[in-house]
Amino acid sequence: MTEPTHNTVGNLFANLPALETGECFEDLLRWRNLQIERILSSDRPDPTLYDQPQDEWICLLQGEARLWIGGEEILLRAGDYRLIPAHTPHRVMQTSRQPPCLWLAVHLHPD
Repeated sequence: MTEPTHNTVGNLFANLPALETGECFEDLLRWRNLQIERILSSDRPDPTLYDQPQDEWICLLQGEARLWIGGEEILLRAGDYRLIPAHTPHRVMQTSRQPPCLWLAVHLHPD
């Protein structure tokens, strides 16, 4: 568990890996039932269908992405956010190449 500290400064745009395919998930904070992660998507994201036991709030910080969430196709642009309730099937269908998609995801795990 990554415990919060009050004296550490991070930057969401620093040290982004170069990805050819897939996505890179990095925990920024895990505390009790809260998880905050940075996600970087290549322009060839994994076709994984997610159905998670936790609620997930996502915000697209840069890029453009097309998602499938519970039967609905949505387009997200930089600055857009969305709540994905627990047990809602979803997947990333398409992402931009430049700039690459950078996400902030907040997970609220069940107690």
